[in-house]
Amino acid sequence: MRTPPSLRATRRAATRSRRLRLVAMRFGLIALGLAAWQAASLHAPSFVLPSPARVWSAWCALVASKSFASDLGITFGRVASGFALAALVGLPLGLLLGASRALGAFFEPVLTVVNTVSSTIWAIFALIWFGLSNWTTIFVVFMTAMPLILTNVWQGTRTVNADYLELARTFRMPRWKVLFKVYLPTILPSFFSGARLAFGFGARVSLVAESLGASSGIGYRLRQAADLVQTDQVFAWTLTLVTLMIGLESLVLKPLERRLFAWKRTAQT
Repeated sequence: MRTPPSLRATRRAATRSRRLRLVAMRFGLIALGLAAWQAASLHAPSFVLPSPARVWSAWCALVASKSFASDLGITFGRVASGFALAALVGLPLGLLLGASRALGAFFEPVLTVVNTVSSTIWAIFALIWFGLSNWTTIFVVFMTAMPLILTNVWQGTRTVNADYLELARTFRMPRWKVLFKVYLPTILPSFFSGARLAFGFGARVSLVAESLGASSGIGYRLRQAADLVQTDQVFAWTLTLVTLMIGLESLVLKPLERRLFAWKRTAQT
């Protein structure tokens, strides 16, 4: 039965009102945080805790520099490359391990070990293996994001309807077709949520990798500023990355997820 137009309009108005309240709350939280920051900076040296105005001046100077856009592009290029490799490996492996209990039981200890290794350790290994190159950061992002994507996809395969699998066996559907026709559509929401989480983790660990084994990028600039005790620039670079990640999450990833899986919410209601 179709929803009456008046009810749809009421729902849209309620949704719009909730979003406006949420935006107002977020801005209030930001204002409160800035006020607390300003108050704390009055009682600390500038090299320990610079004021918001000082950080703003440092950020404006960074934006005006020739290397700002280049460093941003280099870091996000490395993150995107590592994340793309992680998705290309994690998605099919997660499907295979979920579709085969024997394979899943065999490789589960390996996945547990990989998940427990710190990104800093991966960065040290990458520095030994790849030196000061793009592959150092790409490898660390890959080793951080891939297990997250693989685990989410693997867990998503457990939600596959057993009736669909039985029907596929009845029609003697090949294993590869079962993976792509039955498993893949079911695990896509799990894959996307895992990918969002992995991308965020990848962006954070890229700073660790760049600070240890790179001669360019945001992480390198952060280490350089810290070595010179330019705390205002450390804050400026950090806030730049945080703002970009929040913007990417709020303006790209979440709307894309809502659009791709609108059918799921409709089916649940």
